[in-house]
Amino acid sequence: MLSETSHSRQSVAHWFRVVCLAFSWSLVGPAGSTHAAERPISFANDVVPVLTKSGCNMGTCHAKAGGGRNGFQLSLLGFEPDEDFEHIVLEGRGRRVSFGNPDQSLLLLKAAGQLPHGGGLRLAKSSPGYGVIREWIRQGTPVDVVTSPKLVSLEIEPKKGLLRVRASQQLKAIARYSDGSVRDVTDTALFESNDKAMADVSEGGLVKVFDLPGKVSVMVRYQGRVAVFNAAIPLGAAVGTLPPVKNFVDTAVFANLKELGIPPSPVCDDATFLRRVSLDIAGRLPTEAEAKAFLADTSADKRDKWIDELLRSPDYADFFASKWTAVLKNRRDDASDIVSNFAFHAWVRDSLLANKPYDQFVRELLGATGTVIGNPPVAWYKRVKQPKDQIEDVAQLFLGVRMQCAQCHHHPFERWSQDDYYSLAAFFAQVGRKPSGTRDEDLIFHKRGTATATNIKTREALKPMALGDEVPAISPDEDPRLRLADWMRSPKNPFFAKVLVNRYWKHFFQRGLIEPEDDIRDSNPPSNPDLLAALEKHFIDSRFDLKELVRAITRSNAYQLSATPNKDNVSDRQNYSRYYPRRLPAEVMLDAIDQLAGTQTDFPNLPPGTRAVALPDNSYNRSSPFLRVFGRPEGESVCECERVQSSNLAQSLHMINASDIRSKLASPNGRAERLAVDTRPAGERVKELYRVAFAREPRPDELKAALDYLTEPRVNAAGQKLDAPRAARENFRDLIWAIMTTKEFLFNH
Repeated sequence: MLSETSHSRQSVAHWFRVVCLAFSWSLVGPAGSTHAAERPISFANDVVPVLTKSGCNMGTCHAKAGGGRNGFQLSLLGFEPDEDFEHIVLEGRGRRVSFGNPDQSLLLLKAAGQLPHGGGLRLAKSSPGYGVIREWIRQGTPVDVVTSPKLVSLEIEPKKGLLRVRASQQLKAIARYSDGSVRDVTDTALFESNDKAMADVSEGGLVKVFDLPGKVSVMVRYQGRVAVFNAAIPLGAAVGTLPPVKNFVDTAVFANLKELGIPPSPVCDDATFLRRVSLDIAGRLPTEAEAKAFLADTSADKRDKWIDELLRSPDYADFFASKWTAVLKNRRDDASDIVSNFAFHAWVRDSLLANKPYDQFVRELLGATGTVIGNPPVAWYKRVKQPKDQIEDVAQLFLGVRMQCAQCHHHPFERWSQDDYYSLAAFFAQVGRKPSGTRDEDLIFHKRGTATATNIKTREALKPMALGDEVPAISPDEDPRLRLADWMRSPKNPFFAKVLVNRYWKHFFQRGLIEPEDDIRDSNPPSNPDLLAALEKHFIDSRFDLKELVRAITRSNAYQLSATPNKDNVSDRQNYSRYYPRRLPAEVMLDAIDQLAGTQTDFPNLPPGTRAVALPDNSYNRSSPFLRVFGRPEGESVCECERVQSSNLAQSLHMINASDIRSKLASPNGRAERLAVDTRPAGERVKELYRVAFAREPRPDELKAALDYLTEPRVNAAGQKLDAPRAARENFRDLIWAIMTTKEFLFNH
């Protein structure tokens, strides 16, 4: 339903159109007199799509927030055609259209580059789009926003394709309208590839795939509707014998590899698995004793037993608590935050250690009431205070839906509208606050009353409604947040379980089945839909058991594949034909360096020996140059992209010459000092280093190189030979430093 303002605009627009038509008839005659069979040009269905295709109503151009550009504003992607008509025809004293001479319309002169235009050439005079707008002006700029047929659906032909590398496929966009009419809108639709390294698509919908095998999608957008073309690009190599299938994960991964003709790498050796899974589950290297015991174990199920041991350990809870508290914004901005930060971190950690069901964890968080001392999840409401921030964070983190755009306009890539945004915000409308007995801490409570949120555009008060689903009436005494949590945990919810399994899959495989991991929408399909559906079902059937999900992923042979590529899967980036190596997170790397150097990093207000992965909030980044340089997040966003995983020059320089690295190597209580005075054979001491760093024995060439270095004489700056004890200390420091700067140490592989 149009708002009162919209009705007013339509009335003015209709009156203005009558005047314009009368003026145009006086110049060119009535439309029926010389063009009896001409097709009336629809502003909503013909003109607006041309403006969208030309980029005129993008957020960087005339749809820019705050007034558009140079006094001319359009709605983003044409979602408000009634407003666009007003801006084009009624504003600027009518200068933008010329009924007597359409080619002299400012709208066309600038778009065609005949007058200075900051956006450059957008519509060539010879283009069909130019002709559409010109004819619309010639016809007297008819306004039909209310009466024109409404777009019902958008279809893409074909919907799927199997394309060889370097092949092409022409797409066709078909629009269906409320009056039953059907149009080919390929020329005015917008096309976008979800992976430009795999496939490119032209403005006219011609898809060209490159050399990378896998699954690629092309999003087609037209007037607020979206359709998707999915293509499989097989490599076509002989797959041969696949690793044994251990569970449903292997079934889905290996079936996809077989379909695409991508042979997987073999299963990794025991040492690689031990180090990999210890880092991925517990955020730490295995100890030397653990490595020796595991390598000596000959039982067939030793890998499964080690996974279970890690999941029972406090290290698992520490590591995953650091991940969850970062995206839940457990951030310290003031010294007074320490109470809530420590309490919230402890609650998250204890929940993970006890394996609290994920749906219960989320329900306790969203429905938290009371004080942070009595109910620690209340601390989330300290950082996320406004209902709009609450629903945006909840939607992105727990539903994988990015609602930020829908606050001001229809979501450009999804079906969510402003009403959807504010209906979701209404779930948090009755959150009350009052001061508690703790400094800067509020008591959170449910305010009795009817929950509504006002759409800032229509001024309509909207009741709580879930995304794409209705919620029964909520009484004034009932906390709407708990109703939201109940909807989220329903097995029929299309978002809740899916985004969590995708998030955890990315943790263990570096790449999510959907990328980014928290952007789940029809126009961003998964690379392996069957696998995502199987993981989602398994998670729901397990009653949202997080440990069982980790167990299913890490027990699979798909997870245990070698990181070493073969000649056929070297270019694979999305099908998990091998393990994708990745740099250790900042906290994990700092702990690994301490473990190898035999030292510890002390942090303020924490017991000596506290691991970096157990830090409760971001404040420790300020006291640790290492954590800052290597990208530990500040907890300012729900997006895991805040964590820096890429390498840079500052990191290299830090490893080469930073004072904290030097002090660890030279520590009088460190491993270098201890090994220098150790009476065991030098070979045994070198093997200790390799077991600690890599969970494996050194290869013969590595052992020889290390022994040769340790026996070399050392001299000081004056050329004088160092005494044996000092030379041994210097040699072991250098050897440890050389090991900790290798890619094998700095990466999980």
